[in-house]
Amino acid sequence: QVQLVESGGGLVQAGGSLRLSCAASGSIFSINRMAWYRQAPGKQRDLVASITRGGSTNYVDSVKGRFTISRDNAKNTVYLQMNSLKPEDTAVYYCWLDVLTTEPPYVFWGQGTQVTVSS
Repeated sequence: QVQLVESGGGLVQAGGSLRLSCAASGSIFSINRMAWYRQAPGKQRDLVASITRGGSTNYVDSVKGRFTISRDNAKNTVYLQMNSLKPEDTAVYYCWLDVLTTEPPYVFWGQGTQVTVSS
């Protein structure tokens, strides 16, 4: 129905940058809100940033000024540019999409990509 493919995670030193991508394919009429969550070991999955179809963005305080969420509606893709990375940003990052498609479900998660920031 709808498939999500994440890419861009990896190991980086503190202060470095990474760019995550999440591309959706399948029976998609449109995608409403897109978001990135992260889950550190032993912790719950938390919202990092979100973006509406019109481009309005929202960020958790800990990443404001360092991370930028963006989207390409023509490619059904959401990005997360992460700069000035800190060890506390280490987590598995998941994309989340609210999709207008042919049948339920209408909310989809990516498979997750590991981001590790060394000090």
